[in-house]
Amino acid sequence: MVKIWIKYLVLFVVVVLVQVLLLNQIQFSGYLNPYAYVLFILLLRVSTPRNLVLILSFLLGLTIDIFSDTLGLHAAATTALGFFRTPVIELISLREEDQANYPGLKQNGFKWFFLYATILVLIHHFSLFFIDAFTLANFLKILARTLLSSAFSIFVIVLSQYMFFRE
Repeated sequence: MVKIWIKYLVLFVVVVLVQVLLLNQIQFSGYLNPYAYVLFILLLRVSTPRNLVLILSFLLGLTIDIFSDTLGLHAAATTALGFFRTPVIELISLREEDQANYPGLKQNGFKWFFLYATILVLIHHFSLFFIDAFTLANFLKILARTLLSSAFSIFVIVLSQYMFFRE
C-alpha cells in the first residue's frame, strides 16, 4: 500500500514539473495550450474514493495555479475533472468486470483509454477556458481553444502511456 502512495506522489511531482517547466512554455496564438498534468487524475485507481479524487484534483490544480499565477482557474477545472471521473468510467465501461482497477492504456486497451481520456480532457479544458473567459460572447473561440488544446493534450497523454507507463 505504501508503495502505491509513493508511486502516486512521484507521479504528482513529475506531472507538475513537466507541466510547469516544459508544457507551459508551449503556446501557439493562445489556441494550443497542452495541459497534460491531468494525467495524474486520469491514472488514479478506479477504486479510489470519490472524495479523495476531488481533494487530489483540487490540490493538483492549486499547485499548477501557484506555479502559473492563474488564481484558481486550474483548481476549478481540475476539480470538475475529478467530479466527472467516476460517472465517465461507469459510462464507458460496459460491465463491472470489464474495468481494471488501474485505468491505464495497457490494462484497458487503446479504445477504452482514448475515449476515457478524451471525454475527461474535453471537460477539463472547456471548464478551464470557459472560466478564463467568463462569458459566452466568445463561445466559438472557447470551443476552438478547447478542441485544439485537447487534441494536443490527448496526444501527449497517450504518447506518455506508450513511453513511460508499462505497469
